[in-house]
Amino acid sequence: MKIVIVEDEVMIARRIRKFCKNILQNRLEAMHHFYTLEDAEDYLDTHEIDLLLLDLNLNNRDGFDLLKNKLAASYHTIVISANAERALEAFEYGVLDFVAKPFKQDRLEKALDRLESNTKAGIGASKFLSIKKHGRIKLINTEEIRYIRATGHYSEIVLMDGSTQLHDKNLEKILLTLPHHFERVHKSYALTLSQVRTLHKYPGSRYELELINGEIIPLGRTRYAEVKGKLKSN
Repeated sequence: MKIVIVEDEVMIARRIRKFCKNILQNRLEAMHHFYTLEDAEDYLDTHEIDLLLLDLNLNNRDGFDLLKNKLAASYHTIVISANAERALEAFEYGVLDFVAKPFKQDRLEKALDRLESNTKAGIGASKFLSIKKHGRIKLINTEEIRYIRATGHYSEIVLMDGSTQLHDKNLEKILLTLPHHFERVHKSYALTLSQVRTLHKYPGSRYELELINGEIIPLGRTRYAEVKGKLKSN
């Protein structure tokens, strides 16, 4: 795992580094620490990482400035901050977890486990999904999403208006931060079941979902029973 820490307090930064080394051990490939948003952003512009550990109050600069600029990046972000009242806001913008200061190693371990075990965020999962378009970040309300389709290491976000936007995160990473009503219905598709009109079953254990706009989405064999049950209960 490649980690970047953005923290302006020396002792806290050392604490985070120590905890990460203790928790990840040989799974930790690289770890870099920056005191300022500017230095962190310069590094992130030219390097690929897996995880950003971000403070919100950095020499009177707001860590959200970096978060909002990098929302569409392929890595996840865990906020580590004393500003606990901003936790809901952070989750709405798609962070994986919010660790309130002061914290112990087991709390950071829980946050890192969420990343490695593909467990969705708890409270207040993302209200927005961000895309990078023409060099700028555009926020999309998750309620505007019809479905998400995996395309290699990226994802296509298909919106209610029929337009398609490309996201740098793969489907697994996007699902970690989305609200819980988004369902993985196929290895390459995720959606909310409110978009489904009916389920079609064909010979040879082939299944499809017909959406309310008439589009057809494949339904994976391993997902059939669970999705069928949820559609009946809705």
